[in-house]
Amino acid sequence: MSGTGKLGQLVPKQPWPYVNHYSFHILDAEWGHVTIKMSGHPPFGAQVILNGHEYVACQAQTAGLHFTKQENCFTAVANTADLAKVADTLSHKRTAGRLRQLCERWIYTTCLCFALDRKQQKLSAFHYEYSVYQREYSRNLLFCSGRQMDQIFQALMDRTRGPLDLDRIKTIFGDKKRPHYDKRKKNPTRWGVVVETPAYDMTIFKVHYGKMTLKIYTKGERVLRIEVIVHNTRDYRWGRSLPCFPEIVIRLRSILERFLNAVGCMDACFASDDTLENLPQPAQVGQTRVGGIDLNKPRMRRVAEAVLALSTSPVGFTASDLVQKVRAMSGQPEAEYGARRAAYDIKKLRGKGMVRKIGKSRCYEALPDGLRAITALVVLRENVIRPLLAASGRAEPPSKLANPTPIDHHYENLRASMRELFTALGIAA
Repeated sequence: MSGTGKLGQLVPKQPWPYVNHYSFHILDAEWGHVTIKMSGHPPFGAQVILNGHEYVACQAQTAGLHFTKQENCFTAVANTADLAKVADTLSHKRTAGRLRQLCERWIYTTCLCFALDRKQQKLSAFHYEYSVYQREYSRNLLFCSGRQMDQIFQALMDRTRGPLDLDRIKTIFGDKKRPHYDKRKKNPTRWGVVVETPAYDMTIFKVHYGKMTLKIYTKGERVLRIEVIVHNTRDYRWGRSLPCFPEIVIRLRSILERFLNAVGCMDACFASDDTLENLPQPAQVGQTRVGGIDLNKPRMRRVAEAVLALSTSPVGFTASDLVQKVRAMSGQPEAEYGARRAAYDIKKLRGKGMVRKIGKSRCYEALPDGLRAITALVVLRENVIRPLLAASGRAEPPSKLANPTPIDHHYENLRASMRELFTALGIAA
């Protein structure tokens, strides 16, 4: 106050004083766990922290949906479509009004009342205006097998780390132009792709783009989470007032969907099942325990090839038919491969679900899934892996064929492509 009674120039106090902040943890029936962090000094600035998973869980319980939630993650859902509809309500226009009702339901009567009672609030006409400071949008992928989840996550990092350059990243985040060089130079750690390992058994794949971040990481044993975070909405021209909340959610969802389309790794060919690992393991056929299938042994390879040849028979095949086919393919005498050994090999194939018995007869037929597995294993081993191994020791073939066939061209292209792939993955010698 100056000598004339007028308010003088306001200058910040040096050093800037520290004030206490108080956190109020509230359990709301509609929104779940709500945290309000308030400053103890006028004008009593406050942060309202909400968790979207808590909101979805409360609304799903009200709607009678069955789910299992572990901490901040849904690990099992009976009806994923209905749960997704509940989550999509956050992007509706009326959500902004519901958020304002939530804030005013608690901030005046539960938090601000320790500094200003209701009478003082009314006399001073004190009220809050709300804006969106930080927002996260996530999508969880539930897997039946944790091993398949790890396969997809590792393949995603290997295939995406290189192709995601700055031009593609800015397209994902919705920008038409690259960020200015000076802006990137000022804080280089906030631009580009990075892989972090904050813990021994945890890997996080991140894409930084200024004040926004895309993250992929495992959550629990069978959940892969992809999320996009805007750390400060003030840096973007989306609007930050509370009525803009639904629009921010829609923008973040579009960024997440463009990112998933860009990585292009969510394909079944990168998530193998347990067929290859379970083949050598023993199996059970009725009350009989039989051995596994090892295609590295010549006998089982001949049996697999014979079953492929006999699978076209409309009436199936018998153990005697298998014996004759194996002998014709290998030239073995009856003493080395007879009906007893053929019956045992058929039983091993039955234990793996590749062959089944036709009714009460002595005939057998190959199942469609088993036939595909046998075909893939035999063809890949004999026609792909063996030629590639033969050519893996040299970068270039010693001599070119005078009259190469189309198959020779395919093998050469495959060999060169595999070597380029190994080089790109950093595993080529």
